[in-house]
Amino acid sequence: EVQLQASGGGLVQTGGSPRLSCAATGFSFDDYCIGWFRQAPGKEREAIASISNYDSSTFLADFVKGRFDISNDNAKNMVSLQINSLKPEDTAVYYCAGSLGRCPLVIYEEYLDSWGQGTQVTVSS
Repeated sequence: EVQLQASGGGLVQTGGSPRLSCAATGFSFDDYCIGWFRQAPGKEREAIASISNYDSSTFLADFVKGRFDISNDNAKNMVSLQINSLKPEDTAVYYCAGSLGRCPLVIYEEYLDSWGQGTQVTVSS
């Protein structure tokens, strides 16, 4: 059974640098595309980043470039999302999701078929 679990969220001060983790079990991690999404209160879920574990190629949405980074550790079946210079508007539930194969150039929800439960990041000013 494919399972993805996001963790690392919490209450963080503005300017902080939390690191979110996505732990994966139940599938061949090296063959998967993993994406990160977030959903802020009252807003639609939006794509943030993705990584193709096969070759570690990545995608970052324009609005997070320069502050967010995505990386993988295939030996640990884990993908991380590093958030720097946290802003109040980063408050959201952050989800990781996966699908077999390489990620598309621009990740989108419908491409990913396995979703974790999400981790809440709340930014305090």
